[in-house]
Amino acid sequence: MTDPAIRVRGLEKAYGRRRAVDGLSLTVERGEVFGLLGPNGAGKTTTVEILEGYRRADAGEVSVLGLDPGRDGTELRPRMGVMLQEGGLYPGLRPLEVLRLFAAYYPDADDPERLLALVGLEDSGGTPVRRLSGGQAQRLSLAAALIGRPEVCFLDEPTAGMDPHARAATWDIVRSLRSDGVTVLLTTHAMDEAEHLCDRVAIITGGRLAAIGTPTELMRGTASGEVWI
Repeated sequence: MTDPAIRVRGLEKAYGRRRAVDGLSLTVERGEVFGLLGPNGAGKTTTVEILEGYRRADAGEVSVLGLDPGRDGTELRPRMGVMLQEGGLYPGLRPLEVLRLFAAYYPDADDPERLLALVGLEDSGGTPVRRLSGGQAQRLSLAAALIGRPEVCFLDEPTAGMDPHARAATWDIVRSLRSDGVTVLLTTHAMDEAEHLCDRVAIITGGRLAAIGTPTELMRGTASGEVWI
């Protein structure tokens, strides 16, 4: 039996007296598009940042592709793509320059010009990042997340600030990642996005798992409220 792409057991993270993540447990299978759904402040971003290795957990266990993100970051980072909710780009560079820079970090990088066209920014390749709209910056962040041909991809609110056309195009890209066998974990607060993209969804409130199941199960109220690992 193949190990899951992502495993979380009893994850806890607090900031002072506030518990951002409170005993969260879940698994994401390889090749699955998995959604973390919940309101702002539910703990979604903190969970993803721990999985990416950007934050340390206070307690619990996490693994990504069988590796500990905190301890094995050097080995894991070339195998994963990360799209932050905001930031992470160089404001003085142009989109094509950003992708060429990121491509230099990977031994088998994708074609920067192909990815620029894929996210619909081929006409903005010479515009400084600081002059891009919020939606354009999000699309560039998505391209940057894909430049290394990742095995697992973390997308934090991937369509925030996008117009309807760009949002639909981004959904198509996520579907193509699934077809290519890439594991995708995305955060969203939009149920329609989860319904269209995700194989399974975990609803998080107050840092805890409220329910998990397919989008259909969640809408019918038949999803499980507990996860057995």
